[in-house]
Amino acid sequence: MYEDLDRPPLHVTSLQRALAPDGWRLEVLAEAGSTNAVVAERARAGEPGGLVVVAEAQTAGRGRLDRTWVSPPRAGLTFSVLVRPELPVPQWSWLPLWTGLAVATALRERAELAAELKWPNDVLVKDRKVCGVLVEVPAAGAAVLGIGLNVSTRADELPVETAGSLRLVGASTTDRDTLLRAVLRSLTSVLSDPDASRTAYREHCSTLGRQVRLQLPA
Repeated sequence: MYEDLDRPPLHVTSLQRALAPDGWRLEVLAEAGSTNAVVAERARAGEPGGLVVVAEAQTAGRGRLDRTWVSPPRAGLTFSVLVRPELPVPQWSWLPLWTGLAVATALRERAELAAELKWPNDVLVKDRKVCGVLVEVPAAGAAVLGIGLNVSTRADELPVETAGSLRLVGASTTDRDTLLRAVLRSLTSVLSDPDASRTAYREHCSTLGRQVRLQLPA
């Protein structure tokens, strides 16, 4: 039973039925420390590509530079996707960029937002970070694409002032079922055509052509 009527749970059975034709196998957990960790363990055990694990609440999500973050129950889409790309290993460095591209494309098409990409792993709307991506390689031939998308997160729930959520930036929909399907459909398309996806990333990356400051870990 959920108490926040603005944050209904995902409709798991209907989503599984809708996603199966594209080869996605959806599992939804009530809570997880890190969906990336869950999927990485499955990858090491030999799980085929196509697994999608969503956590309705995430308590120990991980980002770049070992940053951690918490996702309030049903306020966003926190999920990880297992892929086994048939690509030369040097091209795997594009996986975080392509994952962000898939999210941004879905937001433009379904939520009517002018989503942009900030190298290397952020999706921005109105200069607010609404999504982060973390890609890990837990075993040979396997990559875990971790996505954290703020959907109905309120201003007082955001970790930093530069963050945002789809609700706060005026998305035309915050229906998580619709958004999850859109992101995975977009991801299928992006991964199927690497050359076109590289071009599309460059077109939508707001970092290209700008001066940046690199901060290396200590």
